[in-house]
Amino acid sequence: MSVELPFAPVDTVIRRNAGNLRVSAGAAEELARRIQRRGARLAVDAAESATADGRKTLMADDFGVETVPEKSSLELPVAPVDRIARLDIDDAYRVSMDARIALADVLESFADAVAAAAAELAHHAGRRTVKAEDVTMYFELAQYFE
Repeated sequence: MSVELPFAPVDTVIRRNAGNLRVSAGAAEELARRIQRRGARLAVDAAESATADGRKTLMADDFGVETVPEKSSLELPVAPVDRIARLDIDDAYRVSMDARIALADVLESFADAVAAAAAELAHHAGRRTVKAEDVTMYFELAQYFE
């Protein structure tokens, strides 16, 4: 699976949560992969919600967002998020601009939470660098708390 999301904005999200820790390229790549999987799953759920309402257009409400933030306030770019939304849904669906921004906001919040936890794991391991293994470990540990 190719990753639609550029690594640079994901790296920025990790860095804003990492404090004085460094961030490996592998950590940004791994988190970008995880963001993409999450976004594709959320879009499938949103498409099911739209279908239940008799629509072929995904709306911000389908992603559980009450207010849509300004696009400029987000680090994750909307165009790749749009491509992520379309990965696992039928081509007949449209994704409104508000839905794209809402999904980017949801995914950025998800990325912030994962990045903060990965930074904590790196710190706990006595390292000064957040690595891909910290992102992976977060998901391994998270399964026990679901």
